[in-house]
Amino acid sequence: MKRRLVHLAPGEHFVGDARHRVRTLLGSCVSITLWHARSRVGAMSHFLLADRPDRSGDLRQAPLDARYGTEALLLMLQGLERRGIEPRDCEAKVFGGAHMFPGWTEMRHQVGQRNGDAALLLLQEFGIELVSSCLYGYGHRVILFDIASGDVWARQAEMAPARPGMTRPSQLEEA
Repeated sequence: MKRRLVHLAPGEHFVGDARHRVRTLLGSCVSITLWHARSRVGAMSHFLLADRPDRSGDLRQAPLDARYGTEALLLMLQGLERRGIEPRDCEAKVFGGAHMFPGWTEMRHQVGQRNGDAALLLLQEFGIELVSSCLYGYGHRVILFDIASGDVWARQAEMAPARPGMTRPSQLEEA
C-alpha cells in the first residue's frame, strides 16, 4: 500500500488512517499522537502553547485552535469520534517540549516544560493511556508517526553552537 506523507506545521493537527504517515519538527512545541490499534486510525497534533493566553472566554464561543494543547486535543478527539473511536480506546505518545534557549533560566523561557507537562495532564484528565514519551531536553526533534503500525520515531537533533556568553547543554551537564 502506498503511504501518503503528511507534513504537520505548528498549530495543525491531523486525523487519518493506515494510508498515512505524519511528520513534524518540534522544538518547545509538543506533539501528542493517538492511535487506535484495531481500526489503525490515528491522530497527531503540533501545538505551540499549553493554553490560550486569553482563556477567559468559553471555548464554545470561538472555533477551536490547534495552536493550543487543550484545543488541539479536543480537535483530535472530535476527529476520532467522527470515525466511531472512543478516546479511552486509544494509546498516546507524547514528544517535544525541549528547552530551546539553555542559557536562559527564567520561567517565561521554559515554554517547552509547560507544554510537556500540560500534554501529560490532558491525557490523564481524558483517561487516555500514555504508552511512551520523549519529552524535554535541548534542541529540536524530528517526529514521524506511521499510522498503519502505531510506531512513532523521534530523532533528537544536536543543538547549534551557543552564542558567546551562553552555556551549552553539554557544559551544563559537565559543570
